[in-house]
Amino acid sequence: MSHRTLSHRGRKLARHRKRHEGFVGGVVDLPSTAGTVLAFGRVSGRKAFRRYVNRVNLMKKLGETALIDPTASVRDSELGRYTEVGARTTFIESSLGDYSYIVNDGDVIYSRIAKFCSIAAMVRINPGNHPMWRASQSHFTYRASAYFDDATDDADFFAWRRSHPVKIGNDVWIGHGAVVLPGRTIGDGAVIAAGSVVTKDVAPYDVVAGVPARRVRRRFSETVATRLCELAWWNWSHEALRAALEDFRKLDVDAFLEKYGG
Repeated sequence: MSHRTLSHRGRKLARHRKRHEGFVGGVVDLPSTAGTVLAFGRVSGRKAFRRYVNRVNLMKKLGETALIDPTASVRDSELGRYTEVGARTTFIESSLGDYSYIVNDGDVIYSRIAKFCSIAAMVRINPGNHPMWRASQSHFTYRASAYFDDATDDADFFAWRRSHPVKIGNDVWIGHGAVVLPGRTIGDGAVIAAGSVVTKDVAPYDVVAGVPARRVRRRFSETVATRLCELAWWNWSHEALRAALEDFRKLDVDAFLEKYGG
């Protein structure tokens, strides 16, 4: 990238940050955990990018304790091993299974998310329903303490909300900006396309998209999906996952099942 790719403000910041040695001039947008980096120096842009990504990856090491961005809000929740909650995400009264993550600007409440789930930015899981059956569905009827000095909030209404959790299976991918409505169940291995609104349950290994979300196709045949669910590789130990890493990368699903007995 040349300096011509920078805005006036970017050039000014680049000059201010010359301490980033070994980088060429340019703006590199990386995930929220990395932020926006101004690069300056003599090596090629490609090398600079790789070098910075490696630095970010070294800084973001996952482990037994969940990695929570300082700007995220996590309350009354359970987070498993090798999990991550991204910037400005709220995660309330929910659980996040081992190896799952949600990136920036998400909103999750009253939900049970299993293992190895990949949740993109700006996803909302279990947005609050309003009491449509009442004369008024307004906030003031159930968050009354904010409006009246002598009134309390409606505990029964919030108990009703909690009685409609979202349940998300293992190895689910939820795309950018998707919404999963209260009480829905998403099966293992499913894909929720970006921008979808999930109003009904999603079967294991279904790919759904749209508003409302509808099945687009199956990831795998019914037979293969059943075999994967029976194999349940998501319950393997950390050591077993590491031992099978190259097979996860290189084998197609049929060869993988053949080797591991699913």
